[in-house]
Amino acid sequence: MAATEVETITKDLNLNEELEQYAEEKDEEISRNGEATSLKKKKKKKKKKKAADAGVNGESVNGVVGKEETISNHIMNGDENDKENHDIEDDAKTTANESKKKKKKKKKNGNTAATQTDPPTVAISDLFPDGNFPVGQVVDYADNNLWRVTNEEKRALDRLHLDLYNDVRQAAEAHRQVRKYVQSFITPGLTMIDICERLETASRKLINEKGLEAGLAFPTGCSLNYCAAHYTPNAGDKTVLQYDDVCKIDFGTHINGRIIDCAFTVAFNPVYDPLLNAVKDATNTGIREAGIDVRLCDIGESIQEVMESYEVEINGKTYPVKAIRNLNGHSIGQYRVHGGKTVPIVKGGEAIKMEENEFYAIETFGSTGKGYVRDDMECSHYMKNFDVGHVPLRLPRAKQLLNVINENFGTLAFCRRWLDRIGQTKYLMALRNLCDSGLVDAYPPLCDIKGSYTAQFEHTLVLRPTVKEVLSRGDDF
Repeated sequence: MAATEVETITKDLNLNEELEQYAEEKDEEISRNGEATSLKKKKKKKKKKKAADAGVNGESVNGVVGKEETISNHIMNGDENDKENHDIEDDAKTTANESKKKKKKKKKNGNTAATQTDPPTVAISDLFPDGNFPVGQVVDYADNNLWRVTNEEKRALDRLHLDLYNDVRQAAEAHRQVRKYVQSFITPGLTMIDICERLETASRKLINEKGLEAGLAFPTGCSLNYCAAHYTPNAGDKTVLQYDDVCKIDFGTHINGRIIDCAFTVAFNPVYDPLLNAVKDATNTGIREAGIDVRLCDIGESIQEVMESYEVEINGKTYPVKAIRNLNGHSIGQYRVHGGKTVPIVKGGEAIKMEENEFYAIETFGSTGKGYVRDDMECSHYMKNFDVGHVPLRLPRAKQLLNVINENFGTLAFCRRWLDRIGQTKYLMALRNLCDSGLVDAYPPLCDIKGSYTAQFEHTLVLRPTVKEVLSRGDDF
């Protein structure tokens, strides 16, 4: 039976060889590429013949090697080869996937936000490359306005103004980081010019100053003791910060004219802490009371009540803390730090209401003096009048200076140091001419009686359609 089986296999192989030879001849006739096909067929024929010979030889040596066993071995060998091929392919796929992951990770790391330096020099836009800047302190409105949080129309309005909020949030983050830096280095013995220039240098870098698109919103106020506001040193001012001084640091940043106006008070002698606490508490009271449809006069009354509940003891004498009645907070417009509405810090103000999507600077001033300020000392702050139209000028130098102001500051406030910085010289007469014509307003330092001490705290907030956001709020205050 075995011999007959071998003969049958041999016959089958011979028949196959004849058929394959016939097919090869046909291929050569049909196609010009038949030569390649013919060679492929011949190789296949030789492999089959070799396998058949192995089967016959195996039969004579081992006794019986069946056709089925030969085919089974071939299938098993093929499966093993296929398995090896699949393993190689899987390894290749795994390696490729790992390579892709590494490339993605590398790409992701390449777009990772930078980290801030000390002192700060990295722009806020580089720290948050996705353009989403930190949100300020979000506070719900009072009970009669809580419906705004869930109202779909108000939420849609909120989303509509996202670009505007992002601009002012960027300015707010720059302000937070700069004032943290200032708080780290400000110490008795520094000149006021040095303090201001270091602060302004950091602000310009963090806000990524670019003409009127981004920069400082107004000069750095560093008013001391009885001077409550609008003092910044002019060139040549050699005033040095002392241990017993109470210094108000008031500066602003802006993106596309969206201004952050924020201030804090520094005092090294702890005897002034009650004064600072009174003003800080009053500012937080004003922020808490602010809201859509709230009357400005009601906010002022609440601020005064809190402020004047404090007193401070200095050199054995007790002083009641008084709200400075002719200083107040204000609304903020685009490229307009004083937007038109005032937020009083004493009772009796206007009954005008706050409105949706308005920006406000809630600032309060406390004093151990009379609680009333007047113009004093040399002027340093100036600002172009926002409402004035064209005014003819006779002095060529005044015309030239006005062009410089329009190009560099627009309707934002500036100081004499900033004119010096951009290369202006001998400009005092021209500046006075602009003030006399009404094109530019002067803002001299505002002072209470000598020997008194004043403090200031201020935050900027926006009355969003859904919630109130205290934009400049930070870890410090």
